[in-house]
Amino acid sequence: MLIRLAQPAELPYLQEIEVASGEPFRDAGLPEIADDAPMSLEDLADHEVWVAIGAEGVPVAFIAVGDVDGATHIHQVSVHPSSARRGIGAALIEHVARTGRAVTLTTFRDVPWNAPYYERLGFRVVTDVSPGLAGIIREEASRGLDPATRVAMVLLPAQVGA
Repeated sequence: MLIRLAQPAELPYLQEIEVASGEPFRDAGLPEIADDAPMSLEDLADHEVWVAIGAEGVPVAFIAVGDVDGATHIHQVSVHPSSARRGIGAALIEHVARTGRAVTLTTFRDVPWNAPYYERLGFRVVTDVSPGLAGIIREEASRGLDPATRVAMVLLPAQVGA
């Protein structure tokens, strides 16, 4: 699978991928997540965004990352449901982890394709969050995400591919 930087013309399509990938949250009892707006075009343009290209030559998944306290922070990773469960999300995460820096993210603690999935990829729960991660958690709470349901996680460079 080809992984490359997103092209500006692809950003609206990435929003569609994010919306489609949010639908399973409805069945998990989190309809507000399924109904949440995708990252804005401005936010996508402000991040480093990598796409996974499918057989038809169009993106089927993306990962948007940025720097938070010296780590590569995953702001969003989305795989279109028609391409799910094929290791594409893991491939995108491994791709951004190759920098040799720690990789962080925030996610739902108990949703099976969130924290438990990331744990299988080698991420561990962060017990002492950095100032930047704390700010992200506060911002999420201001948007209505219950901090009790969320967790910050880190993948250390030594854990990549382990």
